[in-house]
Amino acid sequence: MAKGILGLKLGITSIFVGDTAVPVTLIKAGPCMVIDKKTKDKDGYNALKVGFVEIDPKKLNKPLLGVFSKKNLPSFKFIREIRNVEGEIGEAITVEQFNNEKFVKITGTSKGKGYAGVVKRWGFAGWPKTHGHNSTRRPGSIGQRSTPGRVFKGMHMAGHLGDDTITISNIQVVKVTPEKNLILVKGSIPGPENGLVLIRT
Repeated sequence: MAKGILGLKLGITSIFVGDTAVPVTLIKAGPCMVIDKKTKDKDGYNALKVGFVEIDPKKLNKPLLGVFSKKNLPSFKFIREIRNVEGEIGEAITVEQFNNEKFVKITGTSKGKGYAGVVKRWGFAGWPKTHGHNSTRRPGSIGQRSTPGRVFKGMHMAGHLGDDTITISNIQVVKVTPEKNLILVKGSIPGPENGLVLIRT
């Protein structure tokens, strides 16, 4: 069975492994609590619904508050499903389960950068910077000839950049510190500081 946990990206630093400085991302992973189960017989797939980061019940709306009070569980800020993992309702999930793992898969939401032009969004070179050109960051022609006489679907144009769900596989686990609920992974991961991430094997 797979392993999974929710965490918050704390930031990027570097640590020494032997004589080599390794860039790492610090993630505060768990503890999470199982608040519901999905089964293949009833729901069509196996999954655990987990809660992360306890909050004051007064900050929740009534439908969410009912979910926790019905099962006599504490209230959580984040609720996510993790597929193909095992656990029982009320059970705690900690980062200790990743002690012997060498690689993990991390899913996060990338930084939102708003409306961006083609140079920033797609890396276009732009127009010449001299000889009277005054719109150097425009995309240029996007059309075809009279046949087909339309703009192809998927044409690289200006638009919304970032704020996408991104999954990166085979991220190396450098260190796990269960007493501080920390997991250190090599390199960078998607999202801003304090952004929610899902860590799976």
